[in-house]
Amino acid sequence: MRAAETTCETWRKSSYSGEGDGNNCVEIATSPTHTAVRDSKAPARATLTFPAAAFTHFLAVLKAPVRKP
Repeated sequence: MRAAETTCETWRKSSYSGEGDGNNCVEIATSPTHTAVRDSKAPARATLTFPAAAFTHFLAVLKAPVRKP
């Protein structure tokens, strides 16, 4: 994802960001092909960019129930 595709208007905060200390969390910006992730407390610092399919898979794994051995 190029910097031009991730303007301030396209970044959105995690739904888990709440009031108080929780309001600084992660932000994401999406495009049809990629998802970018950044720290909302330091938005000018490095951004991680993932192919859309990989990020979708990552979210699915996070949401899956934990299996006990």
